[in-house]
Amino acid sequence: MILINVKFPVKPEFADQWPELSREFTETTLAEPGNLWFEWSRSVKEPNTYVLIEAFTDEGAGPHVNSPHFATMQQEFPQYLEATPQIISQQIESDGWGPMGEIQVD
Repeated sequence: MILINVKFPVKPEFADQWPELSREFTETTLAEPGNLWFEWSRSVKEPNTYVLIEAFTDEGAGPHVNSPHFATMQQEFPQYLEATPQIISQQIESDGWGPMGEIQVD
């Protein structure tokens, strides 16, 4: 699968609105057949930064970045951001989440 982490530095005046501003892109991406997950979190250390954790099947990443909603996001998101998002994108040997070995809950 392709595992992607992206940090979005949102302008302070839009930080509280970010979940709504990104909702359409998020919902459309979640509906893609190759999407495994697409989850936003707000940084505790930097509250104007949102971290996106997303995963796609090996075949799903290409159609995602070539989709109309991705092109729309490329045009719309920059107005809300303080800087260029930072990304880590890797193909990994996995098919999803698994239990953490260091903590067990009965």
